[in-house]
Amino acid sequence: MKIVFLDAQTMGDDIDLSLFKSFGEFHTYQTTAPSECIAHIADANIVLTNKVVIDRAVMDGCPNLQLICVTATGTNNVDLAYASQKGIAVKNVAGYSTASVAQTTIMLALNLIGHATYYDDFVKKGGWVSAPTFTHIERSFWEIKGKRWGIIGLGTIGKEVAKIATAFGAEVVYHSTSGANNDALYKRVSLEEMLQTCSIITIHAPLNTQTKGLIDAKALQSMKEGTVLVNVGRGGIIDEVALAKIIDEKELYVGLDVLEAEPMQKGHPLLRVKHHERLIITPHVAWASVEARTALIRLVAQNIQTFLNH
Repeated sequence: MKIVFLDAQTMGDDIDLSLFKSFGEFHTYQTTAPSECIAHIADANIVLTNKVVIDRAVMDGCPNLQLICVTATGTNNVDLAYASQKGIAVKNVAGYSTASVAQTTIMLALNLIGHATYYDDFVKKGGWVSAPTFTHIERSFWEIKGKRWGIIGLGTIGKEVAKIATAFGAEVVYHSTSGANNDALYKRVSLEEMLQTCSIITIHAPLNTQTKGLIDAKALQSMKEGTVLVNVGRGGIIDEVALAKIIDEKELYVGLDVLEAEPMQKGHPLLRVKHHERLIITPHVAWASVEARTALIRLVAQNIQTFLNH
């Protein structure tokens, strides 16, 4: 078997990929441009891809391809219908990053609530050295205990965040974007009620017709002053142009790990926000703890072994 990983850079340099050598000849490419895809796969039997697109043209150009392993949960980068038509198996991995994404959600929320970046910067720039008193309370912060925490998308990750938020003493409510989710542990509310009553709102939903542009200018305007909004779901759920505008007009605190177009585009409106203390952006890393990536590689290897066994 010849195995090729098209975008190994997405796994980082601290994860061991050597277990794939046990299946045969293993080659890695740090990145693969669309124009390089067929050449990189060449005569491979198994291809690993995180975000590189495997479409009809690629499959037609790689006649030995038998298995596509997506090193992620989403499979929107593969033409699934054409793969099925050609008898090419497609396997993804789910559930490997729940703890990592939940932890990143809490990290972003706590940083925004507690203004940790501001206070750290104040100390490191010598502010505390020259302070007239033992403390410096320039930015007000508040406790999660007793506040209402709204969750958009109460799936596996949403439930993990709900559990942690409850441990902090928050009242957890959720909004089902599909309308089909019912959970007896938490109160289900309309989006309008959530936006108007919650102090913290975190997004853990997929991008689809129900969620695209869900948090638009009107939704942002209806939020309470001081609301913390975190999106670790998918870019495109929040209207980024409207968000960039309202952050400078209204006291909203926003943490983003995902954007509609990734990597971030040059000249993005969020890079021009004046109240930068109200915004934290991380480059789609919520899924990527060492433990999550290690589990991901192990599960991909299991998918390959299962395929070979059959």
